[in-house]
Amino acid sequence: MYKSILVPLDGSQLAECALEHVKAIATGCQVPEVVLLQVVEPIGRPGYLPAEVSEQAYRDAKETAEIQSRNYLSKVADGLKEEGIAARVDIAYGLPADEILDYADRNGVDLIVMSTHGRAGITRWVFGSAAERVVRHSINPVLIVTPRGCRVSK
Repeated sequence: MYKSILVPLDGSQLAECALEHVKAIATGCQVPEVVLLQVVEPIGRPGYLPAEVSEQAYRDAKETAEIQSRNYLSKVADGLKEEGIAARVDIAYGLPADEILDYADRNGVDLIVMSTHGRAGITRWVFGSAAERVVRHSINPVLIVTPRGCRVSK
């Protein structure tokens, strides 16, 4: 049924709570590919940066973020591979919900599995919810995981 599962991760333990569900689905449905995606949010755009941020500083920050993301995702992918799950990593740049949706559309993803941080009230209003935006706008099935013990208090 599923040929490709997209798992957006932001480096947090809360986001990783979705991995247990991914493992169960990937194993039970014999999914040939799990894609771990991290979206690196921009610090600004070249030409529109604050005066104190040089073009070189921007490029250095972007390169550092990419290296950190790739190392993190590779570690998670290695853990999945040890359990017999084919996993690969990818990085996108931009706003998380937009990039997750675009990636799923461009790459023929069959299922998106992601965790919600469980924010409510004012913190949800201030930070928004990438998971909520993905659910509202995705043309693909989305499994949202809010595991017990992983919920952020109000």
